[in-house]
Amino acid sequence: MPNFTKKGLLIIAVILLCIHVQAATSKVFKLEHYGVLPNTGANMSALVNKAIQQIMAEAGNNNSVVIRFKKGRYDFYPEGAVQREYYISNHDQDNPKTVGISLEQYENMIIDGQDADFIFHGRMLPIALVDNKNVSLKNIHIDFEQPQICQVEILENDLASGTITYKTAPWVTYSIKDSIFYNTGHQWKMHPTAGIVFEKDSKHIVYNTSDIAVGTKKVIEIAPGVIKALNWKNDKLKPGMVVAMRSWQRPNPGIFVHKGLNISLSNITVHYSEGMGLLAQLTENIYLDQFNVAFRGKNDPRYFTAQADATHFSSCKGVIIAKNGLYENMMDDAINIHGTYLKVLKKIDKNTIIARYMHGQAYGFDWGYMDDSVQFIQSKTMELYEGKNSIASIEVLRKEANDPIREFKIVFTQTLSDEIDPTVLDLGIENLTWTPKVEFTHNIVRNNRARGALFSTPQRTIVSNNLFDHTSGTAILLCGDANGWYETGSTRDILIRKNTFINALTSNFQFTNAVISIYPEIPDLKNQKKYFHSNIKIENNTFETFDKPLLYAKSVDGITFIKNKIVTNKDFPAFHWNKKEILFDRVIHATLKDNTIDGKPLIYPSN
Repeated sequence: MPNFTKKGLLIIAVILLCIHVQAATSKVFKLEHYGVLPNTGANMSALVNKAIQQIMAEAGNNNSVVIRFKKGRYDFYPEGAVQREYYISNHDQDNPKTVGISLEQYENMIIDGQDADFIFHGRMLPIALVDNKNVSLKNIHIDFEQPQICQVEILENDLASGTITYKTAPWVTYSIKDSIFYNTGHQWKMHPTAGIVFEKDSKHIVYNTSDIAVGTKKVIEIAPGVIKALNWKNDKLKPGMVVAMRSWQRPNPGIFVHKGLNISLSNITVHYSEGMGLLAQLTENIYLDQFNVAFRGKNDPRYFTAQADATHFSSCKGVIIAKNGLYENMMDDAINIHGTYLKVLKKIDKNTIIARYMHGQAYGFDWGYMDDSVQFIQSKTMELYEGKNSIASIEVLRKEANDPIREFKIVFTQTLSDEIDPTVLDLGIENLTWTPKVEFTHNIVRNNRARGALFSTPQRTIVSNNLFDHTSGTAILLCGDANGWYETGSTRDILIRKNTFINALTSNFQFTNAVISIYPEIPDLKNQKKYFHSNIKIENNTFETFDKPLLYAKSVDGITFIKNKIVTNKDFPAFHWNKKEILFDRVIHATLKDNTIDGKPLIYPSN
């Protein structure tokens, strides 16, 4: 067993033991005794937060508590809810956030929903865990009464006239003004601009469709819930297909974890959120067991779940364990783990720089602390500087006192080399301390848009015994970018084994060059002298595929593709531009052997 697995399991065993002991020795508080009762239809936003605060005050700071909901439905509305200024990585940085359940600065707490349904109304951040230690959430369903994704079914497609008639799902409310269709809900209105098309019976994304334009301009209502789009032409849309019409807004995740230590989320299902299902940032040790972003069973009439990724981890450390999860029909990846490069703006002296968050959805939160280890990178060639440094001090720079965190003055313990010169090269800086070890095991990822799983950490990563079923794009992506999203970083030790991949690449999305795509964004690859990724092992996996590309790799030093089984099918016509099972671009020290395709040895074409 690899060393990380032993160490990772030991850490998680300690966390679980602490939770078990905590549950066994903690005082149990039932929220029904504080007036929090299910199935009333009443607004619980203020009442639940007040009850939790009262319970924690009664328990005292040094005691462990278990807080239990009675099983049933609880409704949360924006009215009376907590208002907070939160800057959430990879989300819209609009503030304040309207928070359903706010858990801040608590220790040794277990929240047990006992399979309760938390139903949210309007635009809300359902649950926020901020600056907590040893906190566990379990047995909770998170959902919204009216999602901001508008689901419609195609009734008629008249290609000759360029009109499509569709019917809205029963829960959808809408308005039409100046011939423009708006999806509406409690205190919100949204104009859908894009869509994802699903097969009616399988809920697979329709083959070779990707993101489509939707008919929400020049529309007329021909009956309640029946809309004719007078300027919508798409020959791939057939009667009976279902379209999830959406915007690109992502204001809130389902659960937000910020500056946590030893956080456990188990048996939790996010049925809908207008951002990620879970976003965790600046958190040490987070454990997911049966954390799902999923439907309410086979008979759920919806075809979509989260507006973006199912789970997303930004600048975390320690360990991230995600196992036994179901991630289906979300509008982006099942999991994305990365840090954030700052761009170096100015070198003040030999120990001091000015650096800045660059992306519009990645700023407003801490980037580093004293003694953190850092490394510089050339943005155009994505070449890491060999020498590491550490932070002596870091100061936020603001023009106004209330400005969000964007820019830093960073003083380093060691003298910076002359190469660190932003007047000559575009440079990024990565915080190596805030990078996690990862285990992603025994999960199901299916019928989602874009990609399956993204891992960008230099620490030991194990991806095993997962099912990637119709991920539409690449199933696993190893990337890295210091020019656009500024998401770190170099993957240096990853094992991908005993996974099953079924019919990935049914649509073209960004970075989807093969079922497993190792695709750092390198603007100037031809002048790159070093290699970005290294030590990648892909072993004993099963690929069931209708098309050619299995593995694409760019800028890698050390990759093995061994004992993998490929089974071809005719489920869809092959269409991908990449016609090679294995395609490399600047790769050295590759080992390809003992792989079979339809029971015969796989032949490796020259690149």
